[in-house]
Formats: sequence, structure tokens, C-alpha cells
Amino acid sequence: MDGSRTGRRKGSVAVGLVAAGAGLLFATSATLFDDDADRSPTNLVDLARVETARLEDNEAEVAALRKERDALVAAQQPQTEPDPERAELMALAAGRTPVTGPGVVVELWDAPAPPDLSSSGLHPDDLVVHQQDLEAVMNALWVGGAEAMMIQDQRITSTSSVRCVGNVLLLHGRHYSPPYRVSAIGDPDALSAAVEASPGVQVYQQYVQAVGLGWSMEEAQAIDMPAYTGSLRLDHVRAAG
Repeated sequence: MDGSRTGRRKGSVAVGLVAAGAGLLFATSATLFDDDADRSPTNLVDLARVETARLEDNEAEVAALRKERDALVAAQQPQTEPDPERAELMALAAGRTPVTGPGVVVELWDAPAPPDLSSSGLHPDDLVVHQQDLEAVMNALWVGGAEAMMIQDQRITSTSSVRCVGNVLLLHGRHYSPPYRVSAIGDPDALSAAVEASPGVQVYQQYVQAVGLGWSMEEAQAIDMPAYTGSLRLDHVRAAG
């Protein structure tokens, strides 16, 4: 699941996340791992496992340091009466609060390979879900007014990083294989309409018809999303002034 289809399918690598309910502009970074080494399935699996282990270790270390920092800051700051409503909104915008509500669930999966791929005129890249396909769905859902989003079983936040190594999705220190599930809470009709109107999704739909890539979008009355418990640290973003 790399970021291009050999020039046949084009899409933006940047993910603009518009959270209408919170009034915030989110940016989900997309990072591709370019490597001139052997890209065989065995190496890709090993690479994904190594990267996943590294991310899990980093996440655990960051969580421990964050707890120490919060304790030190709390001890040094004067006690003030908190604003419950403001705190709730901030926690919701940061994905720190479990949420539930109506919305849509989109799933994408790879196409089956024909018996003789070489004579079919297809390229292997034509048969797999790419990072830009996921990004097109995510972008459309945010534009459609998504108030919260989840990929697979993990909550998406302003600092979430979607990474692809071969046909493996890396997210928050875990790796996943297709089918990929993107869930969004919001007005189901508005979300569905935004997805259907997305140019990137429309291109993907052409491949659904042509080569059998997987696609489904269903409305749901109640989608449960867990709170995000990882780091929200920004290392490079600074306010313009």
C-alpha cells in the first residue's frame, strides 16, 4: 500500500482534516518509506514488525514522560476553578473522550489477482488499496462534517500519522492489513454525500468497477469510538506571527 499507482491514480498526500464541530483545522501527516532495498513480502513484513516495535516503545516512553510532566506542571501551578464545559470541548477535539453517535463506515480492500496477471494488462499496483485512497475517504468525511473519526480500532487526532510500508498500514504503533475500515461520526447523509462527491473517491470507484477493488459504505445508527490515549505532542509546528 504505497502512495502511488505508477502515475495512474493521483491524489494529495497531505490530509486536510476539517472538524466542523470543534472549529479546528486538523492535519494528518502521511509518510511513505522509500527504500532501495529488496521489497519482497518477507522483507516488508519484517520491516513492518521492526517499525511497529519501535513505535510501540516510543509511544510507551512518551506516555510515561507525559505523566511526569503533567505531575510537575500541576504541582507548580496555582489551583484554579476549572471550566468543565471548556475542558470537555478540548478533550473532545483532541480525541481524549470516548464518543458515540450516528455516522458512516467505509471499507476498502484489495482486488483478487487474475490467474495470469502478466497477460491481463494489469499492474500489481492496480489491485491494492493505496494510502491516497484512504486519504481521499478521510478528507471527504472531514469536509462532510465528521465530528470524530476512527481507522480500524484507533481514534484519529490532529497528530495522527498514517504510514504505509508496502501493503501494511502503520498507525499509532500498530500495523494493519486490508480490509481498511474508516468510521466517522456525524450526519450520515452529509457524510455520504461528501464521500460520493470526492474526486479521489470517484477515481477509486473506477478501479472498483474495472479490476474489482473492494468498497462498501454503510450508514450506522451508533458508532462507538474509544478515547485516544497516545501523545499529542507537536515537534515542528509553530504559530505564525
